[in-house]
Amino acid sequence: MKKPLKLMCVLAHPDDESLGMGGTLAKYAAEGIETYLVTATRGERGWWGEKKDYPGLEALGRIREAELRCAARALGVREVNLLSYIDGDLDQANGEKVIGEIAVHLRRLNPDVVVTFAPEGAYGHPDHIAISQLATAAVVKAAFSDSGSEKNFNSYPPHRVSKLYYMAWTRSKWSAYESVFGNLVINIDGTERHTEPWPNWAITTVISTETYWPTVWQAVSCHKSQLVAYGKLQNLSEEHHKGLWGTQEFYRALSLVNSGRKRETDLFEGLR
Repeated sequence: MKKPLKLMCVLAHPDDESLGMGGTLAKYAAEGIETYLVTATRGERGWWGEKKDYPGLEALGRIREAELRCAARALGVREVNLLSYIDGDLDQANGEKVIGEIAVHLRRLNPDVVVTFAPEGAYGHPDHIAISQLATAAVVKAAFSDSGSEKNFNSYPPHRVSKLYYMAWTRSKWSAYESVFGNLVINIDGTERHTEPWPNWAITTVISTETYWPTVWQAVSCHKSQLVAYGKLQNLSEEHHKGLWGTQEFYRALSLVNSGRKRETDLFEGLR
């Protein structure tokens, strides 16, 4: 019997799976691909309400975990795994420990394809940059027969991921977001970090996701603590609606099964 194909997303916060990967997760779940999610934090600092009403790290973490699980169900994700690091502090975590934890899930679940943030972290968010580096290192670690110190690491045999992708945010996507939120800037260590759209020529893979817009919006709507901001996305112009939800773009960072300049329309190209 042929083994089912598997997709794993390794992301930083609750809502990354919906806003960043929602259409792709919904599409592949509908096609019978097994989809899995590893999320590094509970988004404890992602509060859009009044400052005086902020419930605190632990309480907001519980709220956002429940929202994440709601969104994952809407998208057809089979299993959600939380690593329990603190939102905003992921780049300060023990890298070897985080890499080992992700590698355990890779060995246990045996995904064919892994997707994470690109090295620039979409708009320079330190957690996004950190999870890109950590997930990439975990893909390497999971493939080797070493004596990893992480709990359960040696309980599972080595696993080689066939393909690793980075999310590639295009100019049309950033235009859609900025039509709602204005200029997206984050200040880190006294330096402003802005959105950096990927050049069209660098994108290796474009997935058609427009059909799954209703499912994605159902998932986004699960993140009720964030809807003060995200609710505005429902009323985008047709142009921005298609730019944000019509396709999802990726950079093929590693592949054991295909290569070349020909643009893919399937993360599982070379595996089906």
